[in-house]
Amino acid sequence: MISIKTPEEIAKMKKAGHLNYLTREYLKTKIAPGITTKEIDDLAGEFITSHGGVASSKGFEGYPGNICVSVNEEVVHGIGSDRVLKNGDIVSIDIVVGLDGYQADAAETVAVGDINKEKTYLLKHTEAALYAGLKEVKNGVKLGCVSARIEDYAKKHRLGVVHELVGHGIGREMHEEPDVPNFGKYNTGVVLKTGMTIAVEPMLTAGKRYVRVLSDDWTIVTQDKKPSAHFEHTIVVTDDGYEILTGE
Repeated sequence: MISIKTPEEIAKMKKAGHLNYLTREYLKTKIAPGITTKEIDDLAGEFITSHGGVASSKGFEGYPGNICVSVNEEVVHGIGSDRVLKNGDIVSIDIVVGLDGYQADAAETVAVGDINKEKTYLLKHTEAALYAGLKEVKNGVKLGCVSARIEDYAKKHRLGVVHELVGHGIGREMHEEPDVPNFGKYNTGVVLKTGMTIAVEPMLTAGKRYVRVLSDDWTIVTQDKKPSAHFEHTIVVTDDGYEILTGE
């Protein structure tokens, strides 16, 4: 069942979202050539807990990390390890923060030092695809319009749209109804209503859309080893648009 959040619940989610934002901003000051993905994960966990929050990914369905740290061709669910980031890498930080019983989920892909034109293009247009989709959001619009707009933007810019991974509703739980695909047909799907909270998260690739799961049973990578980017915000639907809950 899709839940409509009260103003009090939305306020709590916004506080969780603010801590998510602060965590991302903190990590971006630390991401540089020479840091390991485990160090990034540890820094995230320490920052979230020191500010009274919970790193909700930790232990979720057995996931071992505080956050997901995915490098280059890793699309999502990368686990912090002794892998050292080097100049020219891109790294996606996907963070779920729990605070006062409510969740906020956001992700962004960060350049490590100087990156090439292909990766620069990928990051620019994956983030832009997110906002293209969000422009469709308002009370009374069907969710398929958001999904289709993201897909149209990605295809226009010759980027692959991963089908196996989708956004989702969010609130007390990390994953709630409905699913929010990054592909679809206009004027289909559930009707968005004021007070609905969803995580919209394009996961696009510089090559083909096909992915596979590594032997750790978590990390998802592109089959063609082309780089992938991931941008995500938790939002609340309003009468005439949306509000981002994981911004400042």
